[in-house]
Amino acid sequence: MIRYVVRRVPSALLVLWLASVLVFLVIRAIPGDAATVLAGADASPETVHAIRAQLGLDKSVPEQYLHWVGGLLTGDLGRSYLIGGDIADLVGEGLANTLTLALSALVLAVLTALVLGPVWASTRRPWVDKVLTGFHTASVSLPPFVTGVLLILLFGEVFRLLPTGGVPPDGLLDRIDITAQYLVLPAVCLGLPVAGVLTGFLAETLRGELRQDYVTTVRAAGVSGRALVLRHALRGALPVAVTTLGLQTGALLGGAVLVESIFAWPGLGLLVEQGITRRDYPVVQVLLILSVSVFVAVQLLTDVVHAYLDPRIRLGGSR
Repeated sequence: MIRYVVRRVPSALLVLWLASVLVFLVIRAIPGDAATVLAGADASPETVHAIRAQLGLDKSVPEQYLHWVGGLLTGDLGRSYLIGGDIADLVGEGLANTLTLALSALVLAVLTALVLGPVWASTRRPWVDKVLTGFHTASVSLPPFVTGVLLILLFGEVFRLLPTGGVPPDGLLDRIDITAQYLVLPAVCLGLPVAGVLTGFLAETLRGELRQDYVTTVRAAGVSGRALVLRHALRGALPVAVTTLGLQTGALLGGAVLVESIFAWPGLGLLVEQGITRRDYPVVQVLLILSVSVFVAVQLLTDVVHAYLDPRIRLGGSR
């Protein structure tokens, strides 16, 4: 197992390096000059030149890249041009809120799939199949901005049961019950598409497992339908479900940018929006490489879990 993990690390590092080069070059290719924006419209060329030298923008592109990567490796993310403050502090504040929202949505999606997937795969009642088919179709076809608006109108305006945006005034950890009220709507909006995809994949994989010969043997031994699905078929379906979960986790983190804007949730999504709007490119490029790093880490973790559940993968990878 350790050899399999070690073999996966170089490709992950290569992806991170290529992503850092691509992000850095794309940001530099965007028209406009941060020094000119900072100096103001009426600034003299000398002032703009002084600001450019202060920011290190007068150096060659390779020198700027090496300085930026060196800062990342040593934990120095640099300073924000226009939002203000250390980028590490800005990212730290937003990261806690984004992780809280993303983990809540992920837990909600996984629990939904683990409940509805086996029911959908094993049901013999047409109305249950129709209800779950409708849930799957609606959850994967409705874009988050439509779901978010509907949730706000229904639970925030019609029934007035839940807050429609922001975070608890006293912080996320002061009152868990209050935090849960603020989290429900954005977590449902973010997790619903993932729940639909996971439920569909898990149900379809379970149907395939239920047609296997070993399931026929277990069924002939007198094992009931529910025990057959949960104790035997579900174990065979988990590797595919874990791979799907890893892919959907990356999509979930990307969707957090939009959901945070809809519900005014002060996470990394709102920080990205502010960075792009104000052309604060140091903030944007740090957030982009951070997103790639999280996605690579999730995929690496998914591969490890997949190999743990399916010995054929890690044995093949150790050759």
